[in-house]
Amino acid sequence: MRNFKSESVDRLFDAILMLQSREECYRFFDDLCTIKEIGDMAQRLMTAEMIDQGISYQKISEKTGVSTATISRVSRCLNYGAGGYQEMLKKLEEGDRQNG
Repeated sequence: MRNFKSESVDRLFDAILMLQSREECYRFFDDLCTIKEIGDMAQRLMTAEMIDQGISYQKISEKTGVSTATISRVSRCLNYGAGGYQEMLKKLEEGDRQNG
């Protein structure tokens, strides 16, 4: 775990874990983050999904507008990071199968 662990970050994550609906997420993150910050996080997750699907950096950049530097960073985290992307992608895929 990186060095951002603290009581205040624990409190933030506890609050996020208490969110019970997409609408609650929208309201909380609307107050917590800028629209750009939310968009950036959403783009990174989309980028991780596309990398996981084997899509080229060029196509990812064209579709998402993300720079190749960001794609490279997401790829590095996806392959050598703490495992958060892989865990979430697996959960999203399982949720997609259950819902669709």
